[in-house]
Amino acid sequence: MSELTKWAYPLAESLLAEQLPRRWQHSQGVAERARIIAPILGEDAELLVAAAVLHDIGYSPDLAKTGFHPLDGARYLRDVANADKRVVNLVAHHSCAWMEAEARGLREELEGEFPLEPAHLNDALCFCDMNTTPDGTPTNPIDRVNEIAGRYGPDSLIGTFIRRAEPEILASTSRVLERVAAAKRQPM
Repeated sequence: MSELTKWAYPLAESLLAEQLPRRWQHSQGVAERARIIAPILGEDAELLVAAAVLHDIGYSPDLAKTGFHPLDGARYLRDVANADKRVVNLVAHHSCAWMEAEARGLREELEGEFPLEPAHLNDALCFCDMNTTPDGTPTNPIDRVNEIAGRYGPDSLIGTFIRRAEPEILASTSRVLERVAAAKRQPM
């Protein structure tokens, strides 16, 4: 485990485990998916694992300021935790966050404060998040989108956002799977 992940796990646990145990299970599962796809990320593998375990800390009642968890989590990581800038940016933009930010009237704030990381990293974090159930077990993005829409309701802000984001979530997943398949085809 790198220094970055040694730092990220206890921080995420301290913010989620007691108050939001199911969210903590989900975050650990997302980090596990990140470890599984690590071979396609090279030197960015640990960066992805750290962002994965931290991606939902903005749900913590101690951090929730705007009610938009990617922004709240990223601001905490930047302003309080002095986190690696790339981890902060990945948390801010995870899983098509710009679409939800737009629906909340926060897109300019999100994009103004946090630059996007390279597309392959955003795809990878989206893949990990959307292939993990709320309980931290593996799933697929279609079932995950359906679960989110069902949990929040189809006409809610989140239900509407997740349906709007579904094509991009599926495209991100496809791109990651293509990279995984290509890596497996490489000679040793």
